[in-house]
Amino acid sequence: MRTCSALTCLVLLLAGCEQLGIEDPSKAAAAKEAAKEAEGKAVGSACRQTGRSLEDCYALYPKAQKAAVVLGWRDMDVYMRENKIETVSPSGQRMADAKVAEHKEEAEEKPGEKPAEKPSGH
Repeated sequence: MRTCSALTCLVLLLAGCEQLGIEDPSKAAAAKEAAKEAEGKAVGSACRQTGRSLEDCYALYPKAQKAAVVLGWRDMDVYMRENKIETVSPSGQRMADAKVAEHKEEAEEKPGEKPAEKPSGH
């Protein structure tokens, strides 16, 4: 009887952990994954809205989930076609284009090769 009541108390205490602010690790991991996917979709849709290709989008946001970026890009493409919405130019387009070009150059460099040194203006 005593063991049964102790076990019941333990179960009740553990059931209230979320109310004490102790997170369930599996729920926290699922929430983090959902947030990363939502961010990837937002990145993809923003890239489509600004007329960027998927490859440029990957280069600009290397940490974004590629599958989520594709989904966001595709969803925005469908939405823009259905509503006859034109692409918009972001205010930092030149900086973004330079960053994309820089990432492409880095990707083209072969491992073990030193990048070409830039000539100095002296």
